[in-house]
Order: sequence, then C-alpha cells, then structure tokens
Amino acid sequence: MAEDDLNARRSAPETAAGATTIQMGGRRLTIEEVAAIASGRAGVALNGDAAWRAHIERGAAFLRERLAAGATVYGVNTGYGDACVVTVPPELVEALPLQLTRYHGCGMGRLLEPAETRAVIAARLNSLAYGYSGVRVVLLERLADLINFDVLPRIPAEGSVGASGDLTPLSYVAAALVGERDVLFGARVRPAAGVWAELGRTALQLAPKEGLALMNGTAVMTGLACLAFVRAAQLTRLAARLTALSTVALDGRAAHFDALIFEVKPHAGQAQAAAWIRDDLAGRGDTAGQRLQDRYSIRCAPHVIGVAQDALSWVRRDIENELNSANDNPLIDADGERVLHGGNFYGGHIAFAMDSLKTAVANLADLMDRQFALIVDDKFNNGLPRNLSGASAERAPISHGFKAVQIAASAWTAEALKLTMPASVFSRSTEAHNQDKVSMGTIAARDCLRVLELTEQVAAAHTLAAVQAARLRLSVTPGASLTAPLAEFVEAVAARSRFVDEDRPLERDLRALTQCIAEGALVAPCGPAGATSEAGR
Repeated sequence: MAEDDLNARRSAPETAAGATTIQMGGRRLTIEEVAAIASGRAGVALNGDAAWRAHIERGAAFLRERLAAGATVYGVNTGYGDACVVTVPPELVEALPLQLTRYHGCGMGRLLEPAETRAVIAARLNSLAYGYSGVRVVLLERLADLINFDVLPRIPAEGSVGASGDLTPLSYVAAALVGERDVLFGARVRPAAGVWAELGRTALQLAPKEGLALMNGTAVMTGLACLAFVRAAQLTRLAARLTALSTVALDGRAAHFDALIFEVKPHAGQAQAAAWIRDDLAGRGDTAGQRLQDRYSIRCAPHVIGVAQDALSWVRRDIENELNSANDNPLIDADGERVLHGGNFYGGHIAFAMDSLKTAVANLADLMDRQFALIVDDKFNNGLPRNLSGASAERAPISHGFKAVQIAASAWTAEALKLTMPASVFSRSTEAHNQDKVSMGTIAARDCLRVLELTEQVAAAHTLAAVQAARLRLSVTPGASLTAPLAEFVEAVAARSRFVDEDRPLERDLRALTQCIAEGALVAPCGPAGATSEAGR
C-alpha cells in the first residue's frame, strides 16, 4: 500500500459516500440509527462535549481510587461469576481482564454477518457511553474505530445464554480491541494486531474493569433485535400490499377493508393494515357477481397483519430501552461514589420481545402462504389458469407454472412456524449455579432472524405469484385494472422477474427478490409502528 494511501486510511474512516455520522453519548440511539450503522450508511462520532467526556473519565478514575483504597469490586479484584469469592492479588489485577477475554473464546456456529457485527458494536458502544461502566474514553474511541474503519470481529453466533450478558460472543469484540484473534478488514480475514498497526493504532491494553464492561452486557441480542425489528416492519407493509394485489388477482371484494369495520374494533395496527390495503385498492368497486365474502386469508388479513404492527410498538419500546441502558455489572456511580452490584446484564426484555415478534412474523408467513394457495388453485382463483401458468394453449398440458413454488413456500412456512417455540422458557442453570436463571435472549433473537429469513422467502414466492396472477387477471377479466400503487409495484417486480409463460427454474428470481425484501428495497420502510408515512403508503 502506498504511503499516501496508508496515511489517508489512518486519518479517514472508511464510510460510504454520502454517509451520515451518528453521535454516540449524551443522547438516545434509535433502532433506525443502528440499522443505518449496520448497513454502512452511517458512521459514528463520540460526543465532543467536555462535560460528557469528563463524566466518562470520572467513572474510570473513581474505580481506580476504590482499588487504591483497598475496596473489593467484583470482577476487578475478584474472580468472575461463582468465583467472586476468590480474591485476586494486586499484582494480577491488571492481567485479569485479558484472561476473561481469552477463556471465553469458545463460540461456535455461524459467524455473524457484517451488518450484524456492526449492530452489535454500536449497541455495546452506546451502552458504555452512558458512563456507568468505569471505562475510559479511549476504549469508546476504539469501539468507534471498529465501526468507522470497518474492522469487524469474527463473532460466532452461538454460546450465549443471555445472562451474564453475551459473554462469549462479546469476547470476540474485546479480543479484537486488544489485537487478538481475527477480524474482517477490507474483505479479507486478517489478524487484528496487524490491522491496528496498519491503521496507526496501538492495540488497547484493558484497564481493570474494561474486559468485563465490554463483555458483560446485552449488545449481541440487542443489536440483532434492532435488525429484526426493521425487517419485521418491512414485512408487515409488504403483507398488506400483497393482500391488496391478491384481492385483485382473485377478483375479490374491496369492501372487506371499509374503515368503519376497523373503527368499531379499534386496534391501531389492524386499522393501519386495513388503511394500507384500502389505499392500494382505492377506486376499486365491488360488483354483484362477486363472492359475498372472500376467504379468511383475504378478509381477515388486516387482523393478522395488525397483530404484528401493534406488537412493533411495544417491541420498539423494549428494544430501545435496552439499547439505551447501562447493562453490565457492576455499575460505577462516580458522582454518588458507589459501586452497584446488580443484574442489568439480564436480557429478559429482549428475549420476550423476540419470542413474541417471531410468532407475529411467522403468522405473516402463514397468511401469505394461504393467499398463495388460493391464487394458484383454479378451484378457488375465480378463472385464472391452473398453477398460474402463462403457457399457450398448445403448451398448457405440460406446463405447471407456480406449482413447485407453492410447495416450497409451504415448506418454508412450516419451518417458520416450528421455530416459534419460545426460547426464554428454556432457561438453564449454568456456571456452578451462579447463573441459575438466564434469559436466552440471544437465542430468541437468532430464532427471530431465522423466522424472518424464512418469511421473506415466503414473501418473495407470494410476490412473484401475486404479480403473475394480477397480470393474468388483466388478460382474462374484461375491465380489470390496477390502481397506480399496485401497477407500480407490479412493474417493479416484473423488472426483476419476467412473466412465466414457459416453465423455468425460479431459484435465482426468488433469491434476488428475497434479498430485495430483506433490504427493504421492494416497499418503502413504514417508519415507527403505528405511524402512517406517505413513503410507506
């Protein structure tokens, strides 16, 4: 690397062109800001306010004073967990944090994706920036460097029971800061020490509580929960749009979404879902020849989608409270001159939120799978071809259109539904019965992400089928038309996947569309749960 290039890299973090900078410290962080950091659309900057920085440093200074006075502080001059009864002699206090990072290096399973890793680092940085963890500003600066220079610890997904926080996965963040283990940097897996040297940084030497502060918290489950929330919000909006498109494809009734129906059963999310569908069907009139009542997967769609939409409101509250909390142990109250031993590392709120959200999302998968089953079946789809085949009359006898895609979507739905078993009720007593009631929050968050992945696959399959069905409806029903929002949606999907007039493998189309859905590229984000934005509509 040329010297000029190296100097530029040392001084200018690698953030995407046009990326914003999000302040850390002295303010509440939002889910959407974590998502922006995770996607690389935003970097971070520590609060430049002198009073905030002084508050951070007072915590570290007070901890040093307590140690100098001979006080006993858990995890600083004692062993960890059940070994809190073991006194660490003064000459080993400085070595203790590094020991913690090393013996927790036993994670297994898949490695977190880059976006997930950035979300985890952002969550940990924001928690420590509250100033109750006894860490120095330099540690926060190095966490910010991980994000801004895109130095990504290789974090195994498995190994946390969610209390005492995400110890094992977060040990990989701590190890990266001290120059140990591997990181992903510049699309290559590199030893952490070499990357810090290349960036002109010295590997961090952890102060007495800093290993514990980095690891003893809920950052992994919380970072993953932020990403899960955004994807769930996108799916609720997409499910509403697909309901509207399926209504057109089935020649169904718009009257099922009349506003009065939802005014007299006033669940806000349900009313929002109905409003989205109603907007997408605006101007569509019902005729005497239509079936009096469409089947439940159409008529009751707002009631299903509304559960997810309403859940997002309290899920947001709990995720953002966890995100904006000091969640390690012990807490250092420098201003009150106290060391507080407690249990803020317990991830119960995230566990319950993720267990609940994955159930709501799996119900969206089930809804879309049932709508798909209706539109593909010529016994129920009101005159569309069997399996939505677009083949000519001559080729129709050997054409099967979306038959296999519907089978696959049913398999993905079943797997999503199977994974709704709550993780939080599977607490295990661990670590010599010191950690005898644990949250399983990180497992719940990983389960939720897997349910989302499966549901996005179902949504991709249903999207392709619903667009095919709508285009067929326009050709077989005189006077059939699409509203502007639906026509725009059909055109956007058609640009990614051409009309199925002859059977062909659809795997590539499905994978590409699934990625679009996960990234929110197919429908505009909805904004905060319960709020209606023009972009979302």
